[in-house]
Amino acid sequence: MTDKCTKNFVSQPTVALHRPADMETNSKETLQADFDVFDISEDFGFLLEEPLVGFTLIFSLLMMQCSHLRRILFCHILDKSKQMPVLSPDLLSDHRELRLAHLALGFISMGYVWQEGQHAPILPKALALPFWLVSRRLGLPPILTYADSVLANWKLKDPTGNMDLIFSFPGGDTCRGFFIVSLLVEMAASPVMHAIKVSNLTGIKNGLIKVTQSLKKMKEKFKFMHNHVEPAAFHGKLRIFVSGWRDNPMLPRGVLYEGVSDEPILLSGGSAAQSSAIQCFDALLCIKHEEETAFLTRMRDYMPPAHRQLIETLSACPPLRDFILSCSNSDLCQAYNSCVSALVDLRNYHLNTVTKYVIIPGNYAQSVGCPFRGVGTALNTTGTGGSNLMVFLKSVRNTTQKALILERLS
Repeated sequence: MTDKCTKNFVSQPTVALHRPADMETNSKETLQADFDVFDISEDFGFLLEEPLVGFTLIFSLLMMQCSHLRRILFCHILDKSKQMPVLSPDLLSDHRELRLAHLALGFISMGYVWQEGQHAPILPKALALPFWLVSRRLGLPPILTYADSVLANWKLKDPTGNMDLIFSFPGGDTCRGFFIVSLLVEMAASPVMHAIKVSNLTGIKNGLIKVTQSLKKMKEKFKFMHNHVEPAAFHGKLRIFVSGWRDNPMLPRGVLYEGVSDEPILLSGGSAAQSSAIQCFDALLCIKHEEETAFLTRMRDYMPPAHRQLIETLSACPPLRDFILSCSNSDLCQAYNSCVSALVDLRNYHLNTVTKYVIIPGNYAQSVGCPFRGVGTALNTTGTGGSNLMVFLKSVRNTTQKALILERLS
């Protein structure tokens, strides 16, 4: 383990926050190299930088379907996907082309499976096979992930920098607000990669202060959810379309991918647990979610491979928390605790927001009869990623709080 971590310090300077001493300041070129290795943008963090918004001719039919998905669902004609030709992704060579294809296939597949709450257990070959092939090339699962709907589903609306979605689900402004606010929360984490590239005690302390500032900014952006997302619309129209088919009582056996597998496949839907930024914070601060380790580790399979590699690299290095304890430096300890407290606050805010947008509307739907064919009551306590929703959120909040350093330092 020590040899591996020593090697990581040399080959991946991005994780230098874990190393206390005598390392020369890394050049801007080296910093950019680390961004490239882990597929991170200096300005946009883990977001896909400058996503494509259109295909060449071969995928134009897919693009048209996805762009008009809300109208297609309303007119009940998505079943015609069965009659589509099976598109070959072989001509897609650019990473952004593949990400756009994954995004479009993810949106249409979710629409097909969950249209009108009918939860179709079979994905037709015209969708399943190209989705499988594109996913294999990207190292992502063939389902709409957080990396798709949040990190790669944006475009500039105008030259002033205002953002809009590439694709959308039913739910109108609530759908747009949910994904855009989630995107802004992720963007608020972008300065962190600079903060963790440091080489001495002062640099570590200043880096932790910057991480704390980013976490507080993420919470401030999260608050926009209340201005742009309406609870009944989120719960009754949008939420089902980001739900998966693993640990989901509505599709307990999963979904059969026609032309890919003879058996149904179990996959989780998009979830904040798939946020590369949040799992990086956990790894950086050495927060061990022992009861939720298996679920959180599985959620990494839904992240772009480069982001997964960064989390694993951070996790493999000598623990920052142990180093701070060994230093007996009260300023450093305070900076670390402030960082952990900011993450606790963010998780508390997330928990309260889920109560407002999922638990309360779900309980109401159960009491009066859900208009969306029982969807609300079936998923009242289940996260879109398949977790036991409130149990999971409280568990990760509590384990984060336990990371606080309580010992008196001299």
